[in-house]
Amino acid sequence: MRQNTPLRLHVPEPSGRPGHATDFSYLRLAPAGAVRKPPLDTTAIDTTDLAGTLVRVLDDQGKAVGPWAEAVAPELLRKGLQAMIKTRIYDARMLIAQRQKKMSFYMQSLGEEAIGVAQVLALSKGDMCFPSYRQQNLLIAQDVPLIDMMCQLFSNDCDRLKGRQLPVMYSMREHGFFSISGNLATQFVQAVGWAMASAIKGDTKIASAWIGDGATAAADFQTALTFAHVYQAPVILNVINNQWAISSFQALAGGESNTFAARGVGSGIASLRVDGNDFLAVYAASKWAVERARGNLGPTLIEWVTYRAGPHSTSDDPSKYRPADDWARFPLGDPINRLKQHLIGIGAWSEDEHNRTQKEYEAEVIAAQKKAESHGTLATGQTSSVATMFEDVYQDMPWHLRRQRQQLGV
Repeated sequence: MRQNTPLRLHVPEPSGRPGHATDFSYLRLAPAGAVRKPPLDTTAIDTTDLAGTLVRVLDDQGKAVGPWAEAVAPELLRKGLQAMIKTRIYDARMLIAQRQKKMSFYMQSLGEEAIGVAQVLALSKGDMCFPSYRQQNLLIAQDVPLIDMMCQLFSNDCDRLKGRQLPVMYSMREHGFFSISGNLATQFVQAVGWAMASAIKGDTKIASAWIGDGATAAADFQTALTFAHVYQAPVILNVINNQWAISSFQALAGGESNTFAARGVGSGIASLRVDGNDFLAVYAASKWAVERARGNLGPTLIEWVTYRAGPHSTSDDPSKYRPADDWARFPLGDPINRLKQHLIGIGAWSEDEHNRTQKEYEAEVIAAQKKAESHGTLATGQTSSVATMFEDVYQDMPWHLRRQRQQLGV
């Protein structure tokens, strides 16, 4: 009688843990400039190779090379670098504010600044972004007043959302920033539906959705891909592969033996895998996807390979599950330093200007924080009025709610 080998369940493991340096060879890197650029009307199947490699523009010397290295105005690159610097300073100050109990929660975009900044510069006014909770850079790159963002974090009387959203879950329609949901992956199906509606109306506006590698395991992810493919929705589907979803390594979401970009190809969507820490590569790939969507050529899925440099949130301690020096060893480097090196190389930036810019933005962020805090924080107890819970629910307030409000005296 034949003896069968006992079955074994495979549980993916990261190649590094605390006390053991990560082996980043699993990233499937490609040299800068080595990956082809397809025509805009390419088919999904023809992007199979692009979903398995890595689009890169900046080489180790900060030079732009290869077919994706388009001529970009230095002023746009300077604006991108400035927005990334301001985002990092903003994040650092808000992290401290959370530790001072001025807000309940905060999430940084440390190490991922290039992805949101470069793409929003490729989009147009009226396009709608459906972000996750690490895309504050989409707002900062549009020069949204920092005080407006901070008041949302502090949930004070100047919070436009009236304390109804967790900190960092912004909502600003006029800046193309759809309300963030705490439920993972919901923004993907929302973006596809919005894009389909835009096409039905014969409009010219497109949608862009943002999701993390871990959230690709949610059912909404695959549902969104199906609808985007079937109806050729004018949408960009961004998957930010920052290697870790809270304490779960990206392999647990399916990134071990395949790429997340390959899922797009399998669903009939043209897909790219791009160096998310290379500002020029992010801008070039985003512009390509924008032109496809705007030209009725269908959706594009882009996997951005990057690294979450900080904790998942202020409730997380990454030293418990990964090496403390992982970000310093990550082979794709720091997006700010890489763009800075490029701009200095083309004579459009300098170390002195970099230092001045940092000091100016530090002063700007501190001033905005003081003004926002004057309206109240969680620490002072001066938060959004209890009266707001009765507002925006019914057009005509029912009698029992009117009575409750009177009893509260608000």
